[in-house]
Amino acid sequence: MVNKKKQQLHMKLKLWLIILLIPVSIALYTTTIIMWQQLKELPIIKKLGAEDMKDIPAFDIEIPNKYIPIYQKAAKKYNIPWTLLAAHHRIETRFSTMKTLESPVGAVGHMQFMPCTFVGWKHPSCKDLGKGNIQKKELTDPKIINSHGGYGVDANGDGIADPYNIEDAIYSAANYLAASGAANGKIKKAVYHYNHDDEYVENVLYYYKLYDKHKKELVFNSKIALEASKK
Repeated sequence: MVNKKKQQLHMKLKLWLIILLIPVSIALYTTTIIMWQQLKELPIIKKLGAEDMKDIPAFDIEIPNKYIPIYQKAAKKYNIPWTLLAAHHRIETRFSTMKTLESPVGAVGHMQFMPCTFVGWKHPSCKDLGKGNIQKKELTDPKIINSHGGYGVDANGDGIADPYNIEDAIYSAANYLAASGAANGKIKKAVYHYNHDDEYVENVLYYYKLYDKHKKELVFNSKIALEASKK
């Protein structure tokens, strides 16, 4: 008899708890809806399009937001996917976070150009892998680059095509990838031209496809972050 009374008491208590939780749940739901409606009215959200806001996976290394506009501008100029530039940057120097931007074989800068590819293989010292014996003044001179058929680009208009300048390096990579087939949709061929190594090609293509799949979200989030940094 006592157990039966306890059970009835427990049932009544549960019922009262459910009754009390219903209005609380409704209140929380209503508050969330109101807050979201207010959030959508913020100028930055309306400008960028709140409908495009989506979650993106946690990449092993996040693409720095400041680089995405540079990828986009360079890609637009040379008619290639900006996500391909991001993938190369990720593989070459881990988005420029390497301790040194010079490789053991002589590749230099943010996007790891062999000096002879940057200044042009017509340079008298260019042979073998392409390290050459090129002075800095020659390597970064747009006129010399043009005369030797190189791919170095003065993207920021300071009169110097510098593989250690992030804009120049990314535009130069875009120039080279476009000329190697990327501008015509031959992505794999272009990546192989950049580095004649099958594993390298697989790695770049992996990140290219990953970034390309989430490019809308990446661009949206980068705009949000850059706008916020200005305040």
